[in-house]
Amino acid sequence: PPAARPGGTGPAMLRLAPALLARLARPARPWVPVLRRGAAAGGEEERFVFPEYEPELSEAAIAAAAAVPRRKTGRERRERRERPPVAAVGRPDPSVPPSGVSCSGCGAELQCRDGAAPGFVPAEKYRSLSEGPAGPAGLRGAVCQRCWLLAHHGRALRLRLPPEQHREVVSAALRRPPRHGRGPLLLYILDLLELPDPVLPQLQGLLGPDVPAAGLLVVGNKVDLLPADSPGHLGRLRQQLAAACAQAGLRGTPLVDVRLVSAKTGFGLEGLISRLQRSWKCTGDVYLLGATNSGKSTLFNSLLLSDYCKSRAPDVVDRATVSPWPGTTLNLLKFPIINPTCDRIFRRQERLKEEAAKTEDQLSSEEKKYLDRLKKQGYLVGEVGRTFQQQKSSPVVDFDPDMLSYSIDEDPRHSPKKNEEREEFTYNEVKDARWCFDTPGIVKENCVLNLLTEKEVKLVLPTNAIIPRTFILKPGMVLFLAALGRVDYLQGEKPAWFSVVASNLLPVHISTLSNADALYEKYGGQEFLKVPMGGEERMKEFPPLVPQDITLKGIGATEAVADIKLSSAGWVAVTAHAEEKLLLRAYTPKGTALVVREPPLLPYISTIRGPRIPGTAAYRTKKPPSQVENLKTTGRR
Repeated sequence: PPAARPGGTGPAMLRLAPALLARLARPARPWVPVLRRGAAAGGEEERFVFPEYEPELSEAAIAAAAAVPRRKTGRERRERRERPPVAAVGRPDPSVPPSGVSCSGCGAELQCRDGAAPGFVPAEKYRSLSEGPAGPAGLRGAVCQRCWLLAHHGRALRLRLPPEQHREVVSAALRRPPRHGRGPLLLYILDLLELPDPVLPQLQGLLGPDVPAAGLLVVGNKVDLLPADSPGHLGRLRQQLAAACAQAGLRGTPLVDVRLVSAKTGFGLEGLISRLQRSWKCTGDVYLLGATNSGKSTLFNSLLLSDYCKSRAPDVVDRATVSPWPGTTLNLLKFPIINPTCDRIFRRQERLKEEAAKTEDQLSSEEKKYLDRLKKQGYLVGEVGRTFQQQKSSPVVDFDPDMLSYSIDEDPRHSPKKNEEREEFTYNEVKDARWCFDTPGIVKENCVLNLLTEKEVKLVLPTNAIIPRTFILKPGMVLFLAALGRVDYLQGEKPAWFSVVASNLLPVHISTLSNADALYEKYGGQEFLKVPMGGEERMKEFPPLVPQDITLKGIGATEAVADIKLSSAGWVAVTAHAEEKLLLRAYTPKGTALVVREPPLLPYISTIRGPRIPGTAAYRTKKPPSQVENLKTTGRR
């Protein structure tokens, strides 16, 4: 054996033994293809490989490995870092009254009385901010402990907040007496992956009969996550979005427009701003509405850094807290809308024309890096710029010669830092202002996300471009989407194609009807099915899967007949031969919604695939290229 390295614990062979010993301790894995990244097509395809053969170790090798301290694996270190939702940290003080100041991240009133209530700040921190020279105004710009944990640690804080409270906050805001003699414009944010939206039909009940809204503009968000299944797919998505609005039965509120955007990558946002300034101008307030996790706060932050708000607003208004955890926003957040005068509209149009004439090669290195990062996250990418920006004066540096005069035996002396004054709007800036409000999300009923933990929600909600996974199944075969959904192919004359559109982190497994129940019982709560996670104890409290029979009739081998939407976990597009009748049975957890969506959202999704993988029911995956808005198509791609 090779000699030991200096400072090592033994020969190199013995230092490798703990990893091999850890393999022997793993439970036996089922003999199924495992989905791994491949090098074909520039890393954009995936391939199925079988687990590597792991040779057994001799007794001598096992004994030698046991004598060496075992190094923790990466999975063990990650599991140690991953913690469940936490309770409030820090002591409350019930004797201190509420501040009257809102959290700049979620809008809740800052307080230190109750650690389980919204807006909690530990009493020590609360006093240090509120008892300074500025008094209670020192809390302005501060965030509550919940927003701090979400933003900096990605952890959720347990709160006693019933879902009805979100609805009450939104309803109370919409029932206010109209300002400036006109009702508000409702900017409804709809997650395209959730069509048909369960909250949109409830919108009429939130409005008061005496204060009707002046108009409704529906924004289909997260369009960047969906691949282009055919030319003109954006026009088809927009038609389906308009049809969903018509089916919602919104009476008395005129539909102004329907737009497709990505609040995350910026696609479509410049067009949305131009539409708002052209039709709504500055005639009244605007309310961002929608269900939880629809992207309202992300859109609020994007509009805050755009031509839609006053030029000084980004320096005064803090950005909203954004998190995959449902119900992040707890109260109203707002920024003042800029008045789109003729001069401002002209200057804005000139900027847009100048940017549209650029190619990717003409962008700076930082802009290219940012654009490449967005391309990896979504299929559709845009740029949101600013025409009107406040010119900032150069900071004045205070020179203190005494700070530099110290002997070699002394430490440098630091003068106390001066409290930086927080910028505020002047009275004239906001006395007649129209405001854009971010509101709490309406909690969706019968949603699988309500059953999941914080870590499981992060796996289920897609954050990057969805890569469709297509399988060809014969009657008697079963498709599992993690442990959150299942589709059985019961009867049919020919094989059919099943395309999964869900988070890339959720595993898909193919089984047979005779083995499906045993597979779910054995691997539910385990890494094999991934979500839910937590083993047998977690599965005991998780609702069982409930079946629903579905009958479909095929259209053709390239066009899906329907989507089977497994609550908010994703959907399975079913493609069958023309006139072929299929009998399916779909499962979702008890208490969650299973929807058969006809027509499907992406009818030609099964064509986005590579060649068939020999010996399996799977096709190689294929990722379409990303498209950039507001840039010339020539140049670097």
